[in-house]
Amino acid sequence: GAGRRGRAADQGDGAGRVSHTVEVFAPAKVNLALHVTGRHAKGYHLLDSLVAFADVGDRLRLITSGRRPRLKVVGPEAGDVPGGIDNILYNVASRFWEPTIPLSFRLDKRIPVAAGLGGGSADAAACYRGLLFLRGLAEGREARMPNQEDVKELFAVGADVPVCVLGLPARVRGFGELVDPLPGFPPLPILLTNPRIPVATPDVFHALRDKNNPGLGEFPSDFSDPDILTTWCAGQRNDLEGPAISIAPVIAEVLDALGGLPGCRLARMSGSGATCFGLFDTLAAARSAGSELAARYPDWWIAPGRLNGGEIAAPQRFEAAVSADG
Repeated sequence: GAGRRGRAADQGDGAGRVSHTVEVFAPAKVNLALHVTGRHAKGYHLLDSLVAFADVGDRLRLITSGRRPRLKVVGPEAGDVPGGIDNILYNVASRFWEPTIPLSFRLDKRIPVAAGLGGGSADAAACYRGLLFLRGLAEGREARMPNQEDVKELFAVGADVPVCVLGLPARVRGFGELVDPLPGFPPLPILLTNPRIPVATPDVFHALRDKNNPGLGEFPSDFSDPDILTTWCAGQRNDLEGPAISIAPVIAEVLDALGGLPGCRLARMSGSGATCFGLFDTLAAARSAGSELAARYPDWWIAPGRLNGGEIAAPQRFEAAVSADG
């Protein structure tokens, strides 16, 4: 993947400290299948899910400097993101950063909010990876799960954050604590589509009548063949699809539109919605389908890509430091 080792020039911040700037890609998390298998005694819903990460996502820049800490949110999806202390980035920083060293953020928000793509968790995971890099603990390392102490802290931020830190295709079970990476997973071409209707995850789970369903079917011995993987995915479910449609009926329209596009092998909702995806054989087919869909539904968020986002999620240090206003 790009940038396993960062390169940088650092500069002083005027207060005797060296200023560092690092940028981290936060890939959208896609639930290719999501089975709700029960409920934990503490109230958590138990899941069995196949997760992968797209090369579509947000970009987070972290800047250490002597200036007053701040968060700047930019990008086409910035409007619904909390810009103050309530932002999830401050939660992560409070757990993994030395408070005596000022830290500023610039979030380029490209994943819609409340879209079933784990955008907040992806941003939190990117923040964690960036902080490790800035602390000099993760430079040059391959993607990995954090240590157990960090896992507890990350779960306190959000149940999806640890798997987003891993950034690799994985089977996720329980309430997110059981993560099994899937080696050899192909970079499936995908078309992500959101009708610009936010759907609250608690509402969707509340609308789910049957919370005890079978888990994922038996896995193929080898997931590396895109045709085998796509066929297997088609035999699975998203148990939240029906409840989400009952809350936002437009999701059914999205699924119909995706399923009718040339070359679409499978159309399904991701996570708790309202984002849906179509799987294709080639990136060219996904892009062509995206153009056709955008012409028919100009108000929808539409993004073609591949499921290899984890490969570009390694922190990148800039050749030249950027100011906190950057």
